[in-house]
Parts: sequence; structure tokens; C-alpha cells
Amino acid sequence: MSRTTPPAAPPPAAPPRRILVVEDDPTVAEVVTGYLTRAGYVTEHVADGWAALDRAASFRPHLVVLDLMLPGLDGLEVCRRLRGAPTTAPAPPPVPVVMLTARGDAPDRILGLELGADDYVTKPFSPRELVLRIGSVLRRAEAAPPAATPAPPVQAGDLTAEPAARHAVRAGRPLALTSREFDLLLFLMRNPGRVFAREELLHQVWGWEFGDLSTVTVHVRRLREKIEDDPAAPRLIVTVWGAGYRFDPADGTGGDDRTGDDGRPDPAPPTPTGTPETPRP
Repeated sequence: MSRTTPPAAPPPAAPPRRILVVEDDPTVAEVVTGYLTRAGYVTEHVADGWAALDRAASFRPHLVVLDLMLPGLDGLEVCRRLRGAPTTAPAPPPVPVVMLTARGDAPDRILGLELGADDYVTKPFSPRELVLRIGSVLRRAEAAPPAATPAPPVQAGDLTAEPAARHAVRAGRPLALTSREFDLLLFLMRNPGRVFAREELLHQVWGWEFGDLSTVTVHVRRLREKIEDDPAAPRLIVTVWGAGYRFDPADGTGGDDRTGDDGRPDPAPPTPTGTPETPRP
């Protein structure tokens, strides 16, 4: 008489991810937390910046949904402090942040990305799209990193980028680049002579599945200001009309038709602004 082997027990389900929603508009907060709860997340909600920092320390969220315009302490300062919070060794990666912005907040949106925000959603937004973006950010954050191998420096003309140190120089002069500007420069230096549309740069440089294409335009313009002899007539990062951007390190002719890859003029880079901080009682 044969014995039947009992089926193997299924692996334990992963615990639900915790998400902290920082939003002072009660209607928006209710909609966001409702959709996230139905999607299987555990949510907490706070309505001001100081409470966000306190709750983040105790709730230990896997991701923070952060409105920019908050009472007490604005979203940019909350993001800065979340990214700069001291950690114990071994230091965990910083908590991912998805920002909620108004349509006219382009300067603050760019500054938020430079402070380390992982994505942003513009109001008014689709709650379903927000849930999809949060899932995408969490997948990127939780993906197993590849085995650590020292990446060699990348050189193109008089530009040198050192991936391990995240440091770049031109003609021996250090370049003051933000994290996202360095990522963009390194990617372009590794792919000289190839044209990339803004959609490709969003995905391949920063891993975004969604995003405002003007983010790429602004970062390209800021990078040009730091590596070009004449940013108004760029010769290294060249715009290819109707197609995208190309890195030409050795071609001294370069040239740029001053239009974006959608055929429209590149907008002037915005000046970052922030909301003054209110002293904590």
C-alpha cells in the first residue's frame, strides 16, 4: 500500500508593507489611505511635517507618501530630514519617498528629486496611478542589489566619472553634481554617440516607469551648465531634434538646435524655492 506524500506547506506570506501618508487635506488623505489599504498595505496618516518625522521614527514605514505643502514643516524639509536621519550600522537604505505636488510646483518638484525623492505625483491625480507608482518604487527599493564589484572610472575626453566614489571631474576640476545629475552623466558617458529619448532616460537612468518628461529636460540643462564651456551652445550633450539627446565627447562641432526632443524649446531651469520653516513648539 503506497503512502501519499502530504503537499508541502506554502511559504509564509510576506508581511504587508507599511506606508506613512503625510497629507494635510483630509479628503485627499482619506482617498489615498483607502486605496492603499484596499491594495493590501498597512497605512498611517499624519497631517503636518513635525508629526511626520515623529511617526516615521516609530512606525518605520517602508515608504512615505509626502505632500509638499504642509503646516509647520514643509515637505521639502521633511524629505531632507528623512534622507539625512542618522542610522545605526549596518545602515539600512533610506526610506523611499513619493511626493504629491501641485501643477505649479515644478521648482519644488525638481528640488525634491534632488533631495532624494523617488517619484512624484501631480495633483489632481488618479489614486490607482498612485498605487501603481508606489508599487513600482517599492519593487525598485526592495530588489536585491547585484554583487558589489568595483566599477572602473569612465573617461570621455577631459571628463572622468568614478562610479564607486560618485565623483566627476573635468580637466582636473571637480564637478559639483547632484546624485541624479551624476547618474545622468555616467549613463551618457557609458553610451557615447547614441541618441536617447527622454522616456528612455527616465527609465534607464533612474528606473522610473512613470514621470514628467520635463524632469529630464531640466536635469540635462543643469548638467550642461556644469560641464559645457558654453551651455547656450552645448557640444557635449547635444539635442537631436525630434529624437532626444546624444553625448558627443570627442566631436568638437557638437551643436544644438535648442529644442527639446519633442520639438519644443527647452524651458529655462526653474529656481528652487521652499516654504519657510515654522519653529517647533
